[in-house]
Amino acid sequence: MKLLILIIKKLSLKKLINATKVYISYLLSIVCKTSKRFEFPLSVSVEPTSICNLKCPECPTGLDELTRYKGHIDFNLYKKVIDELSPYLMNLILYFQGEPFLNKDIFKLIEYSSKTKKVFTITSTNGHYLDYNTAKRTVKSGLDKLIISIDGTSQEVYEKYRKNGNLEIVIQSVKNIISAKKELKSKTPFIVIQFLVFKFNEHQIPEIKKLSKELKVDKLELKSAQIYDFKNDVDFIPKNNKYSRYRKNKDGDYIIKSKLKNKCERLWVSSVITNTGEVLPCCFDKNAKYSFGNISDNSFKSLNNNDEAIKFRKAFLADRKQIDICKNCTEGLYR
Repeated sequence: MKLLILIIKKLSLKKLINATKVYISYLLSIVCKTSKRFEFPLSVSVEPTSICNLKCPECPTGLDELTRYKGHIDFNLYKKVIDELSPYLMNLILYFQGEPFLNKDIFKLIEYSSKTKKVFTITSTNGHYLDYNTAKRTVKSGLDKLIISIDGTSQEVYEKYRKNGNLEIVIQSVKNIISAKKELKSKTPFIVIQFLVFKFNEHQIPEIKKLSKELKVDKLELKSAQIYDFKNDVDFIPKNNKYSRYRKNKDGDYIIKSKLKNKCERLWVSSVITNTGEVLPCCFDKNAKYSFGNISDNSFKSLNNNDEAIKFRKAFLADRKQIDICKNCTEGLYR
């Protein structure tokens, strides 16, 4: 209820009308196979940076497998994006790849979207850069929702995925944000601890629930993890089927549980913009293989239903399984 109230405060009639049109186009894509998206997406992810301090083994950034530009977004480019899209956005996610708080302009980015343009603004962090002063600046920036990743309740388990990470620092970061909110008498940001469930940490689920209560965060989210290499990374897949995106087939090999039907709400209601302005169909396109074009030289409106966008959506609606980034997609699964 607390989160819903925060979201409602930043709604407008224009945003609701836009959302209605977008969902109509999504329904038409299912019924009539139409590939056009009406109006603007409800949610957009904008990438503050593609650089990270950690080396997480199932992350393209951590594995140093990003083939595109590694760096921070230019504020003028960000402003251009927000100026065009803010009247229509239900929320803005300041995250794609990389650690957002490595961008020295992160507070400027948050404040412009959340305070200046009244967009519900979210970011996600590994929690290594939230000392008390930074926590206070985060609260003052107007950030609406903050997701902090904690994938283990002991350093030994935590660092199995968060390579180079320090659990003690992350827990202190959560405490810093909580304290800063109290000092500044702020209801925001809504604080979420996100726990990626793997085989090696699923036994700690009761402990992360206990820790979340002790820290007094607003919510704990248990999230299934994306695995890229089923054969070599099988030890990452949880034993509890509830927390796994994958299942074994008749041959004993792991496959995605999703039926990969030729429909996807995400493709119509959201979009992703990289640190250099490439407009992507969704968050699974890590290396911008299917870019619709660059917003630096174009308006989002001109890219929304251009030839590349229509081509991608038509290919998706014809046979989703033929698109590589869709083969490991979680649409419709436990998140």
